[in-house]
Amino acid sequence: MDDITIGTLIGALFVVLLISGFFSISETSMMALNRYRLRHMARTGHPGAKLTSKLLEKPDRLLGVVLLGNNLLNALAALLVGEITQRLLGESETALAIATGAVTFFILVFSEITPKVIGAAHPERIAYPSSYVIAPLLRLSYPLIWFVNLFVRSLLAILRLKPQPQEQRLSLEELRSLVLESSNYFPKKHQSMLLNLFELENISVDDVMTPRNQIEAIDLNMPPEEIRHQLSTAYHRRLPVYRDQLDNIVGVIQVRKALALLQDENAGMEELREVIREPYFIPAGTPLFSQLQQFQENQGRIGVVVDEYGELMGLVTVEDILEEIIGEFATHSPVQTGAYHRMEDGSILVEGGSLLRDLNRKLGLQLPLDGPKTLNGLILEHLQDIPEPGTSLKIAGHPMEIVQTQDRVVKAVRIFPQITLP
Repeated sequence: MDDITIGTLIGALFVVLLISGFFSISETSMMALNRYRLRHMARTGHPGAKLTSKLLEKPDRLLGVVLLGNNLLNALAALLVGEITQRLLGESETALAIATGAVTFFILVFSEITPKVIGAAHPERIAYPSSYVIAPLLRLSYPLIWFVNLFVRSLLAILRLKPQPQEQRLSLEELRSLVLESSNYFPKKHQSMLLNLFELENISVDDVMTPRNQIEAIDLNMPPEEIRHQLSTAYHRRLPVYRDQLDNIVGVIQVRKALALLQDENAGMEELREVIREPYFIPAGTPLFSQLQQFQENQGRIGVVVDEYGELMGLVTVEDILEEIIGEFATHSPVQTGAYHRMEDGSILVEGGSLLRDLNRKLGLQLPLDGPKTLNGLILEHLQDIPEPGTSLKIAGHPMEIVQTQDRVVKAVRIFPQITLP
């Protein structure tokens, strides 16, 4: 190097540092890539994404070529700094210390920290173009990389370590966080639907069913004229039918077909039985997602929820499950409770039979859902007694007042807004 000028050495040093920085920025950008977006880009035919994805399939080879290039260049940089320092300051111990500090500083700034920060900040803009350089270098240096990896694998075998390639998978909670953080990329309604979809496994048919006392059903032992009148005024398209008592459900009837048959006044029970389908019973506690799949497989739309003793608990339909995903899309039967009315003082008058999940969703409350399903049941469990009108209580921080009771059931409740103390 005696014939090379200091200016040339300094120029060579910065070239070496920049090339070393290229290896660092390539490695960091490829490792920082979003794997799901990378797969999407590769599937759509993006050439850089396809090449990068292929390189990441075998990270040991990718890291081998990057570290090989980095270490060779860093060693060369150290030699160049030592030569420059020797020419400027001689061969003293002070010159050696200055050379050591200088090479450490230059490698950190130009070859490590700065490139890696840039690579992590702009992974796609850097990884895809750099893959066109890394891939040929990998092919050229493959014999040397294979030889180095041979020792690496031997060392891992001695340590009884067997690295397994792990596919990136997101848990349900991670998916939920991803949806919440991506709210700027799709409408809020779509975000709500996705979040509701994640909840289907945690919600059972008990949470969305129409309670037993709100079921609209037909008693087959009634006179044909009364059955005809009930069918003509029915709110639903399908109704359960029973004999004598509601627990004795014998099937489900399509209102339209039944009315068509009963247009003939001479038609009787025999004709009506032709359009009655066998009931579909659902065990209490069945997750909504599982039940939605069952409806799809059985081509059903309505099911009778029964407890472990076979006693009727309620009725659930496909529409009830879909409303949990997309929200309410139809008006409800007048026999179904759940109505509420806002008062002038800010309080809300609510029917006692309202489902707690509906109240939480519609009114923004935080009533507990791990016990009773209705407001009436929650109040009775909380007080462990039948309250009198005018009784005040607080549940989950929500002040309430019993407005009306009837037949040992809370019929109406006034819920007051929470007061936040300064």
